[in-house]
Amino acid sequence: MKITPQCVVGLTWTLKDTLGAILDELDEPVEFLLGGDDLLAKIEEALQGYEAGATVSLHLEPESAFGDYDENLVFLEARKLFPSELEEGMTFDGAALPAGVNPETPREHIYTVTEIYPEHVVLDGNHPLAGIAIRLRLKVESVREATEDEIGQGSLGTGFFRLEAQAPGNNTLH
Repeated sequence: MKITPQCVVGLTWTLKDTLGAILDELDEPVEFLLGGDDLLAKIEEALQGYEAGATVSLHLEPESAFGDYDENLVFLEARKLFPSELEEGMTFDGAALPAGVNPETPREHIYTVTEIYPEHVVLDGNHPLAGIAIRLRLKVESVREATEDEIGQGSLGTGFFRLEAQAPGNNTLH
């Protein structure tokens, strides 16, 4: 079966920056819904018409991937506002930030704790891959028709490097 605008594709990949450093490798196939919210538009476009077994290589500039880095999404907040078990890499939903943080912090972003000081915490609302051009080598492991339920949900729940606010200690990059 060829990849169509609404199907489920099992992918593995190697993700590198433009200098060739590996940022992520996915060795076991993960299924994504095409035509939903799971993959970046440029990835969906590039996959159209391929079948299982195909390898697709892409170069994505920041505007086609995770956007440009916006220094206005970096905030310095009081350490005392956050839980004692706070660790670098933890994420917070902007809508659920602790009371007392800067009221001008946009609430529609996910914030990553990038640095912790005795009195302050640095929160970054940019995606960790924002501002980075990426090279992606995808291997199509499987292709199948999407079910009505999957199409209705618009996602299989596994987005391409989607950030999610999670409990302490959990990985936050999917």
